[in-house]
Amino acid sequence: MAFASKLGASKTFPPVLDRLLLGRRRDPCRALSRLRGREVNFDVSRRAEYTPENGWHADDVRRALPLEPPGPPTPGGSWETARVIARNYDFADPSIVRGVFDREEPLEQRTMLLILHFHRLRIYVGVRVGDVYDEERALDGRRGRVFGWNYRTLEGHVEQGEMNWEVWKFPETGEVLFRMASFSRAAPRGNLLLRIGFRLFGRREQLRFLALTADRMARRTEEQVARHDTIPTP
Repeated sequence: MAFASKLGASKTFPPVLDRLLLGRRRDPCRALSRLRGREVNFDVSRRAEYTPENGWHADDVRRALPLEPPGPPTPGGSWETARVIARNYDFADPSIVRGVFDREEPLEQRTMLLILHFHRLRIYVGVRVGDVYDEERALDGRRGRVFGWNYRTLEGHVEQGEMNWEVWKFPETGEVLFRMASFSRAAPRGNLLLRIGFRLFGRREQLRFLALTADRMARRTEEQVARHDTIPTP
């Protein structure tokens, strides 16, 4: 069992929500185990219908990563580095979301506990990996190689939806891109106080999370690529 990322240096608060509802703190590992029996909380087969016109949020956030030479991904370069960061969920800012999952579990079968830091609350929610892909495809008419995966919200989550994490390399120019594409809406059922709070502040926090995640991915990729470049060649 492993945490997707260690707690950052930012100030955190005790899990007030757990104390109010359960009278005790939750054990993250035990909470993760319980999530394995839960189902996705929306109909995946109807994804084409989950649009702003039908009351869903649709986000597509992109951030340029360090450039590579044209052609296929460079060994140890920006694309490969960001691919590892994405696969391990190491781009998430732990001051907002902390992921708990079993690193020995294949990504294709992974269930994850997300601990959301929402003002003075810690909210425990579950997601499950859906698709994992590493292939050639087009984005806005440009051919490139993309590694990506998505997770989908489980029963009990404050939201319904799917988030895709993608790392692109465009061989003609050498550009490398991190992309987050999602659809989501507030879950129609669950704790009343949570649903009210999420409807009031959740969208703002969601957009903040996306912006900070893009910044963190760019920063971590740049730092790790720079470290590779300083390793002397034997």
